[in-house]
Amino acid sequence: MAWQDTLLESGLWLLKAYVLTLLAGTAAIWCLQRFTRWGNQFWRLTAAFFSPRRNWRPLAGVALILLLTLGAVRLDVLFSNWYNTMYSALQELNAPGFWAAMLLFAGLASVHVVRSLFDYYVQQAFVVHWREWLNERLLSRWMEQQAYYRSASLSHLADNPDQRIQQDITSFADTSMTLAVGLINAVVSTIAFTLILWNLSGPMTVLDHEIPRAMVFLVFIYVFLATLLAIKIGKPLIRLNFLNEKLNADYRYALVRIREYAESIAFYRGERVEGRTLRHWFAQVIGNTWDIIHRSLKFLGFNFVVTQTAVVFPFIIQASRFFSKQISLGDLIQTAQAFGQLQANLSFFRNVYDSFATYRATLDRLTGFDAAVDAARQMQLPHTHQDGSRLALKNVTVCRPDGHTLLKDLNLEVPAAQAVLVRGPSGAGKTTLLRMIAGIWPYGSGEIIRPDTASLFLAQKPYLPMGTLRQALHYPQPVAADPSNRDEAILDQIQLGHLHDQLDVEDDWSRILSLGEQQRLAFGRLLIARPDAAFLDEATSAMDEGLEDAMYRLLRTQLPDMRIVSVGHRSTLRRHHDTELALQGQDGGWQLNPI
Repeated sequence: MAWQDTLLESGLWLLKAYVLTLLAGTAAIWCLQRFTRWGNQFWRLTAAFFSPRRNWRPLAGVALILLLTLGAVRLDVLFSNWYNTMYSALQELNAPGFWAAMLLFAGLASVHVVRSLFDYYVQQAFVVHWREWLNERLLSRWMEQQAYYRSASLSHLADNPDQRIQQDITSFADTSMTLAVGLINAVVSTIAFTLILWNLSGPMTVLDHEIPRAMVFLVFIYVFLATLLAIKIGKPLIRLNFLNEKLNADYRYALVRIREYAESIAFYRGERVEGRTLRHWFAQVIGNTWDIIHRSLKFLGFNFVVTQTAVVFPFIIQASRFFSKQISLGDLIQTAQAFGQLQANLSFFRNVYDSFATYRATLDRLTGFDAAVDAARQMQLPHTHQDGSRLALKNVTVCRPDGHTLLKDLNLEVPAAQAVLVRGPSGAGKTTLLRMIAGIWPYGSGEIIRPDTASLFLAQKPYLPMGTLRQALHYPQPVAADPSNRDEAILDQIQLGHLHDQLDVEDDWSRILSLGEQQRLAFGRLLIARPDAAFLDEATSAMDEGLEDAMYRLLRTQLPDMRIVSVGHRSTLRRHHDTELALQGQDGGWQLNPI
């Protein structure tokens, strides 16, 4: 080989390979997106990321990664030719030729190291940006229009959304890059090393018929049959890997629930029951893991046999030609190296089938999550609009998800400074009515008029975000950069003055504060937000009657014009309200009575 022409030839080779790979890759992507389920899933998830209208950088990154991948293939070809040169010099006892080969190796190795490091950085940077975009896309879709809440009724389509957003996105981006680069490298390298093996291969006589370039045909037949068998052996891994992700996520969620409801479980002495449940989930995880191990043993064992057999195969085929001096030692070594490279390239799908199985499971989980979010966002919500400070319900009907009517044709107007108490038997739809007013319950009809300013809903168990006590007090509003002493005064008003010095302490306040203290903190939020309307769902259930009386008097004193709608069972609540809405719990009946 004329090594002085290598640079020019490599440049021309890269140009031709780049254009052909770009055209073939574009056609392959179109076919996969059009005719395969997983190709369509991939395109649905990431088409917008690669759109030049959004940003040209992802396509530029793909172009650079393609160039670096083709550069790796070209270097492999040059190293293959170098092996021939070096071993031929050894066979001929050509010392100058040997040392020239060593200098050439130093140059090739230097280029290889620089290319590999740069390629690693480019790929990792691309994956990081891809993950950022995917995370923002799915997170935004999940949070917008309260899909995170509405999708609860569609949980069978999207279990463990936390895992899908955090873990599956990472796996998807990493594996997509690995499979794409590996596929391009395998296909282009297959073509390049087929040409090398074609020039080195000789004829072979089989059943009195001479087969020219027999080794090339043998390696293709060998790998084709091995791949078919590998796919047959490894196909169950797709389902097993999907189950592995799901079962592990379910087990992890069960563990989280123990931490979340630790006190209740401790009061019930429910350790034995919970332990039995956790062991049941873990047994399913372990059972599926053993299924994966047994199937992987068969798959990996078959791959090991195929790979080890391929090591000696070219030497056996070319031995007679070498001993008859038809080829040199360099030709023999290059034949074995080219055969091994070609066999590895053709075995790409066989070797990565287990990774592809996991990848398919990840695609199913991400697209399932995306479909669930779509379904949640398309739910028909009640018609709500603003009209000054007015709060009114017109012909509102509330149903359960199964279609059973809880409340039928409710008409209610709440004037300023008035309070309505909603009472009724359990299951009559009291809390569901508040969900309907909030605009988050999709099962019903009617018209809901709410004040222009934000209304505030207080649940029986208030949500306290991770962070400082001051942030929990202001939630969902942000804390001002320079908070005033007003927060300390509010703590005094809600009888939490002993927490003055802990306002800026970060901790899990939902664990530290009792439920009664958390409910009083929620009343503090009302004093900060000063909404036109407040909706209280058993918001004083953990307080004694004295604290309950103090909190309602505080609201009527500090926010005299605020409209209040309360859900509660205590008769002591009646003195703080002007009207009672009694839900009858049968056929959607209701009655409005003055107090």
